[in-house]
Amino acid sequence: MAALTATAPGASAWHGVLRKPAVRKLGVLLVLAALLVPFAAARWGSGAWPGALTVDLSEPLGTASDWIVDNRDSHPLFLYFLGHVSNVVVIAVRAVYLALLAVGWAGVTAVAALTAWRVAGVRTALGTGAAFLGCGLLGMWVPTMQTLALMVVAVAASVVAGALLGLAAGLSDRMHRALRPVLDTMQVLPAFAYLLPVVLVFGIGVPAAVLATVVYAAPPMARLTALGLRGADKEVLEAVESLGTTARQRLLTARIPLARKELLLGLNQTIMMALSMAVIASVIGAGGLGDRVYQALASVDVGAALAAGIPIVLLAVVLDRVTGAAGARLGEAPAPNARALGAYALIAAVAVAVAGRLAGRLEWPESWVVGIAEPVNRAVDWMTAHLYSGVPVVGGTADWAGRFTTWVLDPLRDGLLWLPWWAVLLVVAALAWVIGTWGTALTAVLAMAAIGVLGVWKPSLDTLSQVLAAVAVALVVGFATGIAAARSDRVERWLRPVLDVFQTMPQFVYLIPVVALFGVGRAPAVAAAVVYALPAVVRITAQGLRQVDPAALESARSLGATGAQQLRQVQLPLARPALLLAVNQGVVLVLAVVVIGGLVGGGALGYDVVFGLAQGDLATGLVAGAAIVCLGLMLDRVTQPTGRRARKGA
Repeated sequence: MAALTATAPGASAWHGVLRKPAVRKLGVLLVLAALLVPFAAARWGSGAWPGALTVDLSEPLGTASDWIVDNRDSHPLFLYFLGHVSNVVVIAVRAVYLALLAVGWAGVTAVAALTAWRVAGVRTALGTGAAFLGCGLLGMWVPTMQTLALMVVAVAASVVAGALLGLAAGLSDRMHRALRPVLDTMQVLPAFAYLLPVVLVFGIGVPAAVLATVVYAAPPMARLTALGLRGADKEVLEAVESLGTTARQRLLTARIPLARKELLLGLNQTIMMALSMAVIASVIGAGGLGDRVYQALASVDVGAALAAGIPIVLLAVVLDRVTGAAGARLGEAPAPNARALGAYALIAAVAVAVAGRLAGRLEWPESWVVGIAEPVNRAVDWMTAHLYSGVPVVGGTADWAGRFTTWVLDPLRDGLLWLPWWAVLLVVAALAWVIGTWGTALTAVLAMAAIGVLGVWKPSLDTLSQVLAAVAVALVVGFATGIAAARSDRVERWLRPVLDVFQTMPQFVYLIPVVALFGVGRAPAVAAAVVYALPAVVRITAQGLRQVDPAALESARSLGATGAQQLRQVQLPLARPALLLAVNQGVVLVLAVVVIGGLVGGGALGYDVVFGLAQGDLATGLVAGAAIVCLGLMLDRVTQPTGRRARKGA
């Protein structure tokens, strides 16, 4: 009896381990692997995807391209639907642009500053005025107005589309599951991949640029809207429901107000991502600041590119601050003299605009332009000469890039290529099933298998190795920085403009300094991806940690928990949905920069997408873009818990 009693605790613990779903799933997978691996090794011993299982899409895609070109001017779809969409976009952008030019630089600056003062206070108003004046001092007033007109229309359309999609996903589990792969596709499919079909349909110009921007910028609004609505306090919703309110009343009076911060973050992310598309949209005729950046980088003029890139950042910061302050004041009681102050501000802005028009000062004076191109180019030359190599003790940036490639990227790529294709599918299935359901595993496996069917297995694994390395670096740095920002208001205030610059500065602008410091290859491609994905990871992490219930933190403090214990045992577990969203956005944004990496030696799928756009090869560009989407879908499924585990985490 004593022996039985002594072994009971161990047996009970072992029985508890076996009852865990993940352990049971691993057991089933081990049995299946024992049965299937010998057969797969005998039937398909090599690691390459079998040629018999590939499908050549070049002919059907070429036929589709020819049909669009032949019917673009005659088919009812183009004449009575897409043509009207194109006309509406052109009219809206042109109307905004002409209105900005008619007001003049003094009027636009006054209206912007007084609007910011009315909404957010004196400090934001001064910053807004300084930002618009800075655009003029850099000699970029007219391109700034062109970009601002395009962004006003694109952001408005993105916010409306994203909010409607997020509303549907937030109120319906079925819609949430159905929209998830759609949003993944919209955000992961590289802009260069869908620029070609967009141009085929709409032609070169503003409509194609606006549509491309909406496709890229709407998903963050949709995701964060759904996150806010689904994360609303259930006790508050039950209390409102007990009052006999309808579903519509509960939505307007409870769900949306409770999700205000997520909605504001979604608006912020939409603005940032729309402005980050300014340069890419310039490739298809958007004009404005993006076109200036693109032309400068074509001649390797970093200074001129920076002079056009800075106004993009300034626009993003202004729109972020003003819209954020406007949303934060929603629901607050207006100040006693608010209407009078607003009327005076409007009268003052109109007076400044009229005075500028009467004085013939609508355009920014050329004598006020300050050139920064030459000193910036000198600074880049100095960095290249002194930091690229030969730095004592630490070595140059070229050495860092070489070590990262040798120690991280090469082993990752070689390991993935060494695995047989069926082994890769088994690993994907195991990871997806352990953290999710069999449906999740099936989706991940089908997405990975589709890559092989498309005939791009090897370049996809090469791209996957770069994505894994970039995501790992972005998450480690992003989580650490987000935690610091969540725990310190001072750190959060200091980081905010830095994150704005990182997220809104066009990738093409910092691409040349990255290449100058790290050379050409996969390491600079990873560095560009990390810089682009880091701001979203930091913002979402900090937002999630700050949203943790204060009562839970107070309870932990009353029990004597230290700051580190509160973080590990309270904040991180309760912020799990936001952290998972940060992982998702990190993966999505890294994949979005894969094409940019292809321009600096990243190769693989990114190069194929760029080549397809440059050559007008719809098959090469879309197949590589579709493979990137499949990679994103697979990575999403193996990093986002579903089913019971997700509900427990939420």
